[in-house]
Amino acid sequence: YKRQLPPWARAEAPMPHTGTLCHGDLHLGQLVRHPAADGPWLLIDVDDLGVGVPVWDLARPAAWYACGLLPPGEWVRFLTAYREAGGPAVPAEGDPWPALDVPARALTAQTAARAVAKAVAAGRPLDEVERSVVDACDRMAAVPPQLVQEHAK
Repeated sequence: YKRQLPPWARAEAPMPHTGTLCHGDLHLGQLVRHPAADGPWLLIDVDDLGVGVPVWDLARPAAWYACGLLPPGEWVRFLTAYREAGGPAVPAEGDPWPALDVPARALTAQTAARAVAKAVAAGRPLDEVERSVVDACDRMAAVPPQLVQEHAK
């Protein structure tokens, strides 16, 4: 699988530079309405805010969707709203996965490694969510190279 990653994801080239402002820890819990009932959506917890490659802000929701942890309807609603607001991480139309694939896979692998480490340290089996990300890693690793396209989903 490593050979299929772009050089920057293998630490063989610099990460693409961008001056785009990024949240740094975006997940759906960082979006809240204030006032709660009908106020505008606000992005909270900006202590990791900085410049970077914006697609990494979408890595967690994309990974959750790909792992089956974020229902398809919620993913589509989130991605549609992101695109309609002019979000720079993915194209405004068409398949978003060529942009999302590497960050979503990387975050899935990182999440699975943390889950296994936490479960082992606690002497407990993986819970349902942890098992989902570990299973996703198994599926990612099991795709035969001849079936992988340039931007596998």
